[in-house]
Amino acid sequence: MLENKNQANLTPEEVSRYARHLSLPEIGIKGQKKLKNSSIITIGTGGLGSPLLIYLAAAGIGRIGIVDFDLVEDSNLQRQIIHTTNSIGTEKTDSAKKHLLKINPYCQIDLFNIKLTSDNALDILNTYDVICDCSDNFPTRYLINDASTILSKPYVYGSIAGFEGQASVFNLTKESPNFRDLIPTPPPKELIPSCSEAGVMGILPGIIGLIQATETIKIITKIGKPLSGRLLIFNALKMSFKELTLKSDPDNKKLHKLIDYNKYCSNIKYHGQDNVNSQIKSISVKNLKLLLNTQASKISIIDVRNLSEHLEGSIPGSKLIPLYEIESGDALDKIRNNPGDCDLYFYCKTGKRSLRAIQYLNQYGINSINIEGGIEAWNQEK
Repeated sequence: MLENKNQANLTPEEVSRYARHLSLPEIGIKGQKKLKNSSIITIGTGGLGSPLLIYLAAAGIGRIGIVDFDLVEDSNLQRQIIHTTNSIGTEKTDSAKKHLLKINPYCQIDLFNIKLTSDNALDILNTYDVICDCSDNFPTRYLINDASTILSKPYVYGSIAGFEGQASVFNLTKESPNFRDLIPTPPPKELIPSCSEAGVMGILPGIIGLIQATETIKIITKIGKPLSGRLLIFNALKMSFKELTLKSDPDNKKLHKLIDYNKYCSNIKYHGQDNVNSQIKSISVKNLKLLLNTQASKISIIDVRNLSEHLEGSIPGSKLIPLYEIESGDALDKIRNNPGDCDLYFYCKTGKRSLRAIQYLNQYGINSINIEGGIEAWNQEK
């Protein structure tokens, strides 16, 4: 926490407001004053940012920065609980600030209605004690990580997808791991489905965001054991938590300047991914339609999307086997029982999930063909 020579005491109103914190020996008056005189900044005010901001404001964090440049959309409201129906079409930062001040008028809310970039990140993040990553893409995560490493700021990490989420604390001390120790190089774009493609259980970011908020309070008040050196993984379907140990690589701390992270995440080679992709057969929807006209009996088409997507529209005759069933291993026997004289063709919305499915099945000697562009390309092909 940044030292403030004129640290503010709690007012009588704040003593009443935070009474349940003050009753905790681990927090008490001393800890609550630390919260009041601390500052945090969150990048993103969506699914993760919403619960994190709400609870940190309620907890009495004195200064909160919010970085986001999006507008509220109706599809956000299933999980981004800081926004309401009346917020649709407004800036997320403004919507969030209005909500937070209704919860706690004692908070100072700083808004940055811009995209965090290599040009502005160090200046924006430098004046805050703790950096909370509530973003949803790899370029931003690497940017936040590298900036927090250069600035020696604690970085509270969270991410979600489908029914699974994870959280950790990076850069807490000089010996702590950072995000690059978890994911040394960015995964290829073609294997990363967007939130709209993969979907997300609305409650999931609430759980992970609250874990991030908890870690932030612990860091500021210096209580408990933060998730530094540990990755917490939550599975909502199984209602289970598991923990992995992270080790720090000194080479990942040798950062002196920020780079172009969009270019970095686009160009980097990942575990021989180019070689893997070059071995995967693919077919255009145009050629697939021609093939179906002449050899339909020798073609088996698998849709790896979710049931709701399949019901909205699918390639005629295709069979639904969602990606999560394939990657869990539950669908292996089902796929192996495919008639021997039929070739397997996989598709999803745009071709990313189907590529993942094929790569997974290749490990078990199941060869198949990816339908380029997925159902979107199929619908566009006349």
